[in-house]
Amino acid sequence: MAIASQTVSDICAEAKAASRELALLDAEVKNKAINAIADALEARTAEILAANARDLEAGRAANIGDALMDRLLLDEARLAGIARDTRKVAELEDPVGRLLDEFKMYNGLDVRKIAVPIGVIAVVYEARPNVTVDAAALCLKSGNAIVLRGSSTAAHSNAVLAQIAREAIAQAGVPDAAISIVTGGERDELEQLATQEGMVDLIIPRGGEGLKNALKAVATVPVIYAAAGNCHVYVDAAADLEKAIAILMNSKTQRPGVCNAAETLLVHTDVAADFLPRALKELANAGVELRGDERTRALAGAEAGEIAVATEDDWATEYHDMIIAVKVIDSVDEAIDHINRFGTHHSDAIVTDSNTAAHKFTGEVDSACVYVNASTRFTDGAEFGLGAEIGNSTQKLHARGPIALRELCSYKYVVEGDGQVRG
Repeated sequence: MAIASQTVSDICAEAKAASRELALLDAEVKNKAINAIADALEARTAEILAANARDLEAGRAANIGDALMDRLLLDEARLAGIARDTRKVAELEDPVGRLLDEFKMYNGLDVRKIAVPIGVIAVVYEARPNVTVDAAALCLKSGNAIVLRGSSTAAHSNAVLAQIAREAIAQAGVPDAAISIVTGGERDELEQLATQEGMVDLIIPRGGEGLKNALKAVATVPVIYAAAGNCHVYVDAAADLEKAIAILMNSKTQRPGVCNAAETLLVHTDVAADFLPRALKELANAGVELRGDERTRALAGAEAGEIAVATEDDWATEYHDMIIAVKVIDSVDEAIDHINRFGTHHSDAIVTDSNTAAHKFTGEVDSACVYVNASTRFTDGAEFGLGAEIGNSTQKLHARGPIALRELCSYKYVVEGDGQVRG
């Protein structure tokens, strides 16, 4: 096991060597190793839950908050889900070696564009022990070695999960250095990891804006940011209000501490008087704290209870909590402008029966995932049929949306000739 007594440089060098072997493994060997991880998770559930209990106890003592505690929690059901998602990764098509394009040049050269592993991927994440396994399985399937660096909040959980995964793949005939973990949790280790040029080929951070900014300040290797989710539900003038209630409640309350939960509700003025009293009452009854603009507060009705005045900061805030900001707007254009200004380009939804409004919204909202008449909570690799995800990219190069198997591959051109030379 890669342990804290090793330097970050040593861990990355071992991962680099393992990545060269991984790139040559066939799908059968990789799938065997991934299924071995799932089997080991089930066989060693008690050990994992004991480690997680230590992290939960420390989290309560540190008062880290309900949202982080929810992300940190592992129980038998969640572990079974992680094992199930791991097996789904094994069932998926191997992305390595896919033929992306082929053509013959004017001079007879045959050109093929083929998917290949990226190499060594470092994943930096906060209080999400499930990422340890999800990321390891995805990287293994896509032929990449992985260096994990979790937060101190989940130190015991991450360490035991990485140990179990590493032992499982070694028994299946895969180099154990394909999965390594940096366990110290110190900020200087993050800087060391982010500057391993020639050893680390890509860093993917999964966390809040603080982690994103910390990496931006020091990284010298490429980064794909899987960052914040300030997500919106817009109820259009042509919305089916029954559908709108269901979509809103699921987007906000089903699991409020995750990045695809809705943080802002926008309501067209033409339906606000009918929709808001009921919607705000249901949100309040579910325990959601309400913050609204002047028109929202005027239309709310007594049963919604107290509604705080929404400030400019509320429109830009990812609460990770049972809080929502609400605004009445005058057009689909205003909704689009608001989302593009205050959102984080993650997941945003329109509820409408108007094809014109839906087309305008999906065409102009600049987000990784844009929904029509559906909850924002579906932005997830497993839900998309991708097996799992390392995170959701809110940028445009080279991956956008759930980062899964295909996003963990690059490509190369293989050119075959018969003695051609360029004149």
